Amino acid sequence: MADIEASIATEICGVKFPSAVFNAAGAKDVSLEDLDALGQSEAGAIVIKTATKEFRAGNDLPRWHADGSGSLNSMGLPNLGYERYAAAVPRLKEHGKPVIASVSGIGEGDNELMLAAYDKAGVDMVEVNLSCPNIAGKGQLGYDYAASRKMLENCRRVTKLPMGVKLPPYFDRSQFEEMAAVLTETGADFVVTINSIGNALVIDPETEEKVIAPNGGLGGLGGGYVKPTALGNVHMFDQILGGKLPIIGVGGVAAGTDAFEHLLAGASAVGVGTALVNEGPAVFMRLNAELRTVLEEHGYAEPAAARGKLKDKPGTSA
Repeated sequence: MADIEASIATEICGVKFPSAVFNAAGAKDVSLEDLDALGQSEAGAIVIKTATKEFRAGNDLPRWHADGSGSLNSMGLPNLGYERYAAAVPRLKEHGKPVIASVSGIGEGDNELMLAAYDKAGVDMVEVNLSCPNIAGKGQLGYDYAASRKMLENCRRVTKLPMGVKLPPYFDRSQFEEMAAVLTETGADFVVTINSIGNALVIDPETEEKVIAPNGGLGGLGGGYVKPTALGNVHMFDQILGGKLPIIGVGGVAAGTDAFEHLLAGASAVGVGTALVNEGPAVFMRLNAELRTVLEEHGYAEPAAARGKLKDKPGTSA
C-alpha cells in the first residue's frame, strides 16, 4: 500500500463535494424524508429526485426488481412536483453538502420554469434529464440531437448555475460525437451518464412471469447489468470532449472498486442507484471507506488524481 492518506473529496464546476460518491437522481430521493436521510448520511451531495411541473404518482406496482446481477425498473418519474422540492432547498442546505436539482419537463416550457425556481431556491447545481426511458408516450430526448440542442439552449438562458445534462446510453461513435457537439455548443457544464438501458426484460422462470408490471413488463436496466456500458460511455465522452467537461459516472457502482473504475474511465464523481435502493443511505459509509482504500492502494491522493488514468492494454500480433 502506498504511504498516503487519501481524501475522497472532489470539486465539480467550482462546487466542493466532501465525497465523490453520492446518489443518482431517482434512487431513494422522492420524499423529503428520503432527502434528509441522504443529508444525514455520508453521501457527498443530495441529488433531488428528477422533478416534473406537477406531482406524479408514477407507474403501477410492482415497478422495481433487483437480483444479484442488477436491477430493472419502470418507475414513471414519481415525484412531489418541483415546488415542494424548491421550497425544501434551504432546509436541505443545512446538511452542509451540495444540493443538486434534476428536472424533466413533460410540457413545453416546463424545464425553464423549474430551473428558474431552483435558481431562486439556492441549489448548487442543476441537471437537465434528457433520458428517462419509462414515460409512456414520451421518447428519450437525448436521442434527438436537434431537440436536445433547442432544449439546452432554452435552459441555458434561464440559469446561471452549473448546468449538467443526464444522458441515455449511447452505442455508436457517431452518437457520442453528435451529443458532444450539442453539449459544447449549448454551454453545458458537466455530464451525467448513464441513465438505465430501456426496454429490458427480466423473467422469473419459477413463476413464468415478468418481474415488473408497467409497460408490458419492460423497464430500465441498472446496476451490475449496465456497468460495462456505463464505463464505456464515461470513457467515450471523456475522450471526445478532451476532458474539458466533468463527468458524473452512473451505473453499477456497488463497491469502491466500481467507483475507482469510473474515475479511471474519466469520471470526476459517481452516482449510486441500485446499491442505494438495496442497502439504504448507510451504503455511502461503506463505499467511501472502500474508495479511500482503493485510492491509497494505487497511490492516488484524491479522486481527481485518478481521473482519466485508464491505460490501454498492450497488444501482440496473432
